[in-house]
Amino acid sequence: MTDDDVRRFAEATSDTNALHLNEEFAERTRFGGRIVHGTLVSGLISSALACFPGVTIYTLQTPEFERPVGIDETLTASCEIVESLGDDEYRLTTRIENEAEKLVVHGTATVVFDDLPE
Repeated sequence: MTDDDVRRFAEATSDTNALHLNEEFAERTRFGGRIVHGTLVSGLISSALACFPGVTIYTLQTPEFERPVGIDETLTASCEIVESLGDDEYRLTTRIENEAEKLVVHGTATVVFDDLPE
């Protein structure tokens, strides 16, 4: 999660919270410095879903944030199918860990798997 990632996300979403963009301000907060937008972090689950075959359609995500992510942290997203809900719909567990293998975000997601169109 680079400074550029955070600034482009802020521009795309208009979320210009100083906690994410202004080091001087963020140093005075409980975090002691800038942190990455939580929505940007939890969006990495999409990269794990892209590993499944076919077309994955997100219908629900419930992230729980365990710790903040600082600028220039490296993250890894993973997910696991835990339940078939029928009609090509599945419940998954989701995880994002930092480079120290500490849990950053976890939760569940519901997805539908479609075949690739011809």
